[in-house]
Amino acid sequence: MVNGEGAQLYTIEGIAAGLLMIITAYLVVSATSVYTAGDTHISDMQLEQLGSDAVRIMDTPENKTSPSELEIIISSSDWASFNTTFLNLVNSRTESEKDHIQYSASYTCRNLVDNSTMSYFMTSSRNLTAGEHAVRVTKWVIVNKNVCGNNFFPLQDRAVLVEVLMWRD
Repeated sequence: MVNGEGAQLYTIEGIAAGLLMIITAYLVVSATSVYTAGDTHISDMQLEQLGSDAVRIMDTPENKTSPSELEIIISSSDWASFNTTFLNLVNSRTESEKDHIQYSASYTCRNLVDNSTMSYFMTSSRNLTAGEHAVRVTKWVIVNKNVCGNNFFPLQDRAVLVEVLMWRD
């Protein structure tokens, strides 16, 4: 004759072990989600690439002998032209509705008199407050202008670093 209590004990032990394996598998699978930097910051990378492309387009001359639009803007301090051109480049979309990208631009150069660096505000579409998540786009531009208080030196080609902070509203 077969002992019934032993069979019940093996059945309960088998069910408990099965439940334990299922719960363990569930916890392992749900705990191994992998988030890479590309998954979490794709919009930042796209915004940075858009700004980099816009500044590069502005710094591309029509031919080898003419200055680029960005060189002309910095040399003449025509910040309204920078504002119009930059916003048209970054906010253009294939759809009828424009994008809502804002920016703040400045340039930095070296003072030849005391070898210090100085930053100058160019223009912005809106003031940057603490709530926006901004990305930075930079571009070295060669201008033929006395910048950064270098009026004592002859007019010569100078490198300035144009920096644009961009964010979406």
